[in-house]
Amino acid sequence: MANYIIGDIQGCFDELKLLLTSAEFNASVDTLWVAGDLVARGNKSLETLRFLKGLGKAAKICLGNHDLHLLAVSLGVHRAKAKDKTLPILDADDRIELLEWLRQQPLLLEHDEFVVCHAGISPDWSLSTARTCAHEVEVELSSDRWQQLVADMYSNQPDKWHSDLIGIDRWRYTINAFTRMRFCFPDGRLDMACKLPPEEIKDDQLLPWFQVPQRIPLQKTILFGHWAALGGYMNDEVIGLDTGCVWGGTLTMIRWEDKQLFSQAAL
Repeated sequence: MANYIIGDIQGCFDELKLLLTSAEFNASVDTLWVAGDLVARGNKSLETLRFLKGLGKAAKICLGNHDLHLLAVSLGVHRAKAKDKTLPILDADDRIELLEWLRQQPLLLEHDEFVVCHAGISPDWSLSTARTCAHEVEVELSSDRWQQLVADMYSNQPDKWHSDLIGIDRWRYTINAFTRMRFCFPDGRLDMACKLPPEEIKDDQLLPWFQVPQRIPLQKTILFGHWAALGGYMNDEVIGLDTGCVWGGTLTMIRWEDKQLFSQAAL
């Protein structure tokens, strides 16, 4: 019984299947934790959704920014972009079932020893606050109010956490932190613009979210994706698993019990 955690799949279904085979993943006893961005940019987003949904309890999924964007596109909030290659999902006979399943997935997954989310956890949050904020958005996404939330989530503000945030401002901050965050300013404010590797930042005005000095320690390892420019990252507190398969890099997965990494090059 092993726990496997994988970074951004983004429709790279063939690579996913090869990676699971190489790791000898067994859905009857093992668990696959997916750090968001199941879809977009890869050629087989539809097949990826169907496969992960079909794994049932053997898969634990959290939402990424591309997954939320797909929900927005399904509502007509934004037009489908050809480069996202998600039109087969919207044209599929089982699209309603797949999209309903997708919007029921959480922003935060938790194990006794680790947590999984797409982009990271706000440096201003304790684990308790992260749980609470994730749950609040998950309740909205699962409700009959979800269309309004998805329509209103597109903004970079507010960029600083305050416990007195309410309504859409609170939910938008939560979504941005969990699914879009890379860099923060030294005071913990989110920067939504920069996508560079940290080593290319020339001053101290931007820091990776996990290096903000006042970041609240969670006492659990955070596993995340989203940031392909990191090229994979690991220390005692955070593990970044997005290694850019959809951009010609690799698909990366870690087995938690022995920390063995598995990698599959883009086909």
